Amino acid sequence: MADVHHFTYGAFNPIAAFLVAMLGSFLGLLSTGRARSARTRGRRTRWLIIAAFSIGGAAIWLMHFTAMLGFDVPQSPVRYSPVLTMASLGLAVLAVGFGLMVVGHGRRSLPRVVAAGVLTGAGVLAMHYTGMAGLHVTGTIHYRLPMVIASAIIAVVAATTALWFTVSVKGWAPMLGAAGIMAVAVCGMHYTGMAAMGVELSDAPVTQATGIRPLLMIVPITLVSAATILGVALSALQAMTEEEFTDGAGIPKRGVHAESHAHSWSLKQASLSAMRRTPGSRPSPRPVPPRPAVAEEPLAEVPS
Repeated sequence: MADVHHFTYGAFNPIAAFLVAMLGSFLGLLSTGRARSARTRGRRTRWLIIAAFSIGGAAIWLMHFTAMLGFDVPQSPVRYSPVLTMASLGLAVLAVGFGLMVVGHGRRSLPRVVAAGVLTGAGVLAMHYTGMAGLHVTGTIHYRLPMVIASAIIAVVAATTALWFTVSVKGWAPMLGAAGIMAVAVCGMHYTGMAAMGVELSDAPVTQATGIRPLLMIVPITLVSAATILGVALSALQAMTEEEFTDGAGIPKRGVHAESHAHSWSLKQASLSAMRRTPGSRPSPRPVPPRPAVAEEPLAEVPS
């Protein structure tokens, strides 16, 4: 068995991975909070999609490959398959998105959250091992079954906890704390899955592994991450703008701006009506009916 290093650059990778996971989880919780307050199903779905990219794309997938930059096998070159790497991104977003759609629509219930957590955890686990399948070395990668089972349990528990947070946590401070817990769970699942692997070098004189170098992975990861973050930010900004100026049905609000606009419109209409009158003409006042005459009674004579 070959030596496997998970912290090639020391504490930099786990700390960076934790911060990425925490930031993605926090943005996802903010998005699910907006989804809970949305008045229409379409707007709720939009916010849940944004949350799926934040949690699945940043908190899980980006955290995974940030930590993988610290992985190394000194006796073998390490390469990555771009196709499987991008496929793992799709699995992460779809798995989290499915779970959010299940718990984000309809009434909140523990059985619903648990069922969605099991399916989402399975998807996150598939993301992890799909990304690991894209890892190429000059040898064979083996996995120890007990540690794989442990990583699966952690993935399901982490996914269920995250989905429960998305439907229950409110306020900045609770969201920040929940994001920290989610980041710990995601990092724990990752490093447990990495502890399950072992590398057996090949006896054949092969010194080249197919794929791209780990440091070159920074380029596509950065581009994909930047595009994802930009898309999420623009979608969130558009959704917030629409919610600010429209009500739940997409109709412009009758707020302060609308009332002032209506008032100015009525004044404009009154001015136009006054300008269209002919000069010298004034609306005739309504005639006042004459008051009825009251007959006066003669004064009674006072006796002397």
